[in-house]
Formats: sequence, C-alpha cells, structure tokens
Amino acid sequence: MLGRDKNTMNLADVFPDRTIDAFRGQTRMVAPAESLWETLRTLKERLGFDMLVDVTCVDYLHYRGAKDRFGLVYLLANTETNQRLTVRCFVNDPEPTVPSVVGLWEGANWLEREVWDMFGVRFDGHPDLRRILLPELFEAHPLRKDYPLQGCGERHHFPVVSRLIPNP
Repeated sequence: MLGRDKNTMNLADVFPDRTIDAFRGQTRMVAPAESLWETLRTLKERLGFDMLVDVTCVDYLHYRGAKDRFGLVYLLANTETNQRLTVRCFVNDPEPTVPSVVGLWEGANWLEREVWDMFGVRFDGHPDLRRILLPELFEAHPLRKDYPLQGCGERHHFPVVSRLIPNP
C-alpha cells in the first residue's frame, strides 16, 4: 500500500483488522462503532496517544460514494513523540450512537456535547449530554445536511431577551 510509514506499520501490528493508511504524512485509522471505545483506550494506554485534540463530525448525506451517514473524527496526539492520529468511526440514522470517551479524556465532555448539539449523534455513557451551543428548547441539529438553510422557524418560539436597563 502506498504511503505506509513506520507509525502505520506499528498501528497495523496492534490493530490488524483495521483500515489504516497514511496520506501526506498524516496517519488515519477507521474503527467500527462497536469497538471504538476499546480502540481509543488501547491507543491511549498502550501507544501513548495521551491527548485528545478534537472530536468532530461529518454528515455524508448526498456525498457521492458514501456508505454511511455520519463520520465521527477523533484527532489524537502523543505528546512525547509528537505523533498525530486521526481515528474515524461511521454511524447511521435513525439513532447514531457511539460510546462516550469522557472516561478516557475528561476534555471530551464539551466536544461530545457539541457534536450532539450540532449533529444529533448520541454518546452512550456521557455524564451530561445536553445542548452546549443552542437553547434546550431547540429541537433540531443544524449542521445536518437535511436541516433547511432558512431554519425551521425556531427563532419565533424562544422568549425575547432584552438587554436594555430601564431608567430609574
């Protein structure tokens, strides 16, 4: 396979059943949702990826050739060797769900809440899975590709917040 480097080979030894490749010096791996937590725990405890840089999501609705609806992306770093790794996991509707990694990295708390808020992907075992960017009354997930560009009229359902201070 083109683009395989030493880091990719080490990962392939530990995860022989995973799709692992390198592109432009960036190592990437795909983990199935059912073994995501165990994969990330192994990466942290055995291979030294001790820093969770980011958790985000991609909606592949109407994406040519896509087999799955959502792609979760975990960006990891090894702070001793300066290695970076992208771990992708694919989930589908009607209930896109993966295990929470807050038990591995406390910093995942707000990152997972943001993905839940914007995309509607649930994180099983999350200690406080509630909206972080939008009001609790907001019912949709606006970064999904099937969310209308003009919104669903939600702005009209929230109480008006006045910032004016009345004169005494």
